[in-house]
Amino acid sequence: MNKNSKFYKVMVKVETGIKRMSEQVAAVRWYLEADDIETAYEKAIKLEAITEKTTLLTRVLPAYTGNPSAAKTVDEIIADIIKVEMGFTAEGWFCLRIPALLPKKASGSTEYIRAYLVEAMKKFFKGKPRIRYRDCVLIFRHVYDRDRPERLMRDHDNIEVNKVADIVAMHVLPDDNPSVCSHYYCSASASEDRTEVYVVPKHDFPMWFIEEKAMPDKGVMLYETIIAGA
Repeated sequence: MNKNSKFYKVMVKVETGIKRMSEQVAAVRWYLEADDIETAYEKAIKLEAITEKTTLLTRVLPAYTGNPSAAKTVDEIIADIIKVEMGFTAEGWFCLRIPALLPKKASGSTEYIRAYLVEAMKKFFKGKPRIRYRDCVLIFRHVYDRDRPERLMRDHDNIEVNKVADIVAMHVLPDDNPSVCSHYYCSASASEDRTEVYVVPKHDFPMWFIEEKAMPDKGVMLYETIIAGA
């Protein structure tokens, strides 16, 4: 065993991260059972931060073996685990559903988004006719679990939103600059968290705006291709 190798050193960091995660989980439980919700919250935030760092290390760990297919395989695993839904509505609008709220971040890495979303969109559009919406509205609909105690508000200008917009633009827009599409952001409640992205022609936006109020709890029906006549 080469303890000076980068693979070994990253593995040790992963082991340390997992140990710290276990300690924080125990701390969260202890304060929760003591009805000290404020301290439990602080420990839960620390647990989340440690988990994020450890997850990033586990994602790069396989690459340090030198296997040339490591990065691609990791991307495929992430895409398979994070079940992104996408398709076309009955009206012919493109829709993407991510099973999570996009974090409130102004800076940092968006590599985790690229890892699952690029793979998912490549797979969906493979073999399909090229589609390009012009003069449209790119809509971000932040859907919150209605039992979530925090206020229904999301930072509309963060790097995750911008990254998702860039990836969507690669597949269904000439680009995402203001001359091609406008942006619209809104929030809603449902039985679980998710982020929905719609690409809607501007002349259809008033229709989408009205229909949004009555959208089903799990989201609208999506189709593999645009329905004829839509």
